[in-house]
Amino acid sequence: MTHLSALAGIVAISFSAIFVRLADVSPTTAALFRTAYAIPLLLAIHLAARHPRRRRDRILAFAAGMLLAVDLTLWHIAIEYIGAGLATVVANVQVIWVGVVAWMVYRERPTGTAFAVVPMVLVGIALIGGLGRDDAFGDRPLVGAVLATGASVTYSGFLLMFRASNRSLGPTAAPLLEATAGASLAMLVIAPFDSGFSVAVTWPAHGWLIALAVVAQVLGWLLIAGALPRLPALETSIMLLIQPALTIVWARLIFTENLSAVQWTGVAVVMAGVAIAGARGSVRRQTS
Repeated sequence: MTHLSALAGIVAISFSAIFVRLADVSPTTAALFRTAYAIPLLLAIHLAARHPRRRRDRILAFAAGMLLAVDLTLWHIAIEYIGAGLATVVANVQVIWVGVVAWMVYRERPTGTAFAVVPMVLVGIALIGGLGRDDAFGDRPLVGAVLATGASVTYSGFLLMFRASNRSLGPTAAPLLEATAGASLAMLVIAPFDSGFSVAVTWPAHGWLIALAVVAQVLGWLLIAGALPRLPALETSIMLLIQPALTIVWARLIFTENLSAVQWTGVAVVMAGVAIAGARGSVRRQTS
């Protein structure tokens, strides 16, 4: 059941970028309503099975959510510039940056693998950017690749903080509720800087945003948070690759995103680097 739960959660979040494109609203509009629509459902789940939470953990989860808001904003802009599939592939190199961010923030020593695959992944991201070729997919492929890379860095920071806020707690909606609330508040601060931001409820745009909130932010994340920590590292790394792989498939089928040969090579290089880092780990385990 653990494997099935993890797989179901990853399949659910693989539609995130697809829903964002289908909604066709500004990046911050999508990010704000993704979190705002998720809060009532997460609150109902939390109230149905309350668990005690330390104040420190609640604050940490809330702060993690504020970092998530930055990640979502950068990622949603990248989707506009480089498409749903490529933006998701690049954003998932967070496995690489976790080791670096943990080193800077928590003084946890990265593994040699984490350092070794960074150049490899950067080469892959450069290839995804199209190298200035006319056949590269995307309105602004280079800018999109850079923004998606920024999203992957902030995403790794979010994951580290989110996990730290939930180390002593089993599967529950509380940490996700707190993080989602933090993200929603932060988006209210970021939104004025987006000239296309709007609170007007229009259809079918907000139908897709509700689907984004329910399928990805609530269902997908709850399943993943409860299942992946129980899986071996190798299986986890393989499952992490399912999300970008599926998103590329959905983007190809729904939006006809045709990548160039150079970009396909970049996808292969990036996903190979993520697989290696996920299997070998990015942070050394501390021994007592």
